[in-house]
Amino acid sequence: MSCPICEKRKAARFCPAKGETICAVCCGTEREVTIDCPSDCAYLLAAHRYEGHHRSLPADTPLLDQKIPDDIVYTQQQLMAALAFSIAKFCTLQPATVDADVLAAIQALAQTYKTLSSGIIYEKPPDAPLPRELYAGLVAFISEVKKQQAERANSAAIKDSELFYLLVFLYRMGLLRTNGRPRSRRFIAFLRGQFPQAPELKREDSRIIVP
Repeated sequence: MSCPICEKRKAARFCPAKGETICAVCCGTEREVTIDCPSDCAYLLAAHRYEGHHRSLPADTPLLDQKIPDDIVYTQQQLMAALAFSIAKFCTLQPATVDADVLAAIQALAQTYKTLSSGIIYEKPPDAPLPRELYAGLVAFISEVKKQQAERANSAAIKDSELFYLLVFLYRMGLLRTNGRPRSRRFIAFLRGQFPQAPELKREDSRIIVP
């Protein structure tokens, strides 16, 4: 039987996303590109292990020229974790979200706080629905954090510049963790993996189609 994708090579590998057998070449080239792979696909997990943990960033990467203070991640560790958790929770509730959506939302929010820290109010949320929704969710979360801090007399208010640095850090982390494929969820899986005991991030139901 020939592969239903290329219609040339022999079909030898069952694709859980498509529910049919395809060839190994199409599995490798179309994985997370035209095939929306379930996170527990054995071939996907093996590919991610092969890809390694990091990739280099091109020189024209947005926000790459920003120098992040060495201590910001440690002094704001709790807030950093809360931001990461908020993103992971959103992706659990919106399983169609991919790494590119998350990165678009974080980048746009970082640009917003870059202007806010310089005293300028300028906001440009992403155009696509999922990144825009995540962007709005993070804005609401940060607003709630600031409100709670204002209600506590002995609590130091988080600065817009500190939020900017944390968002840039998250953005770079995401760029290094994703593999760059259009339907990659490698960065999302990494974020969810930081909170293994959280019931809100319960592993998505398997999307594997049983033959």
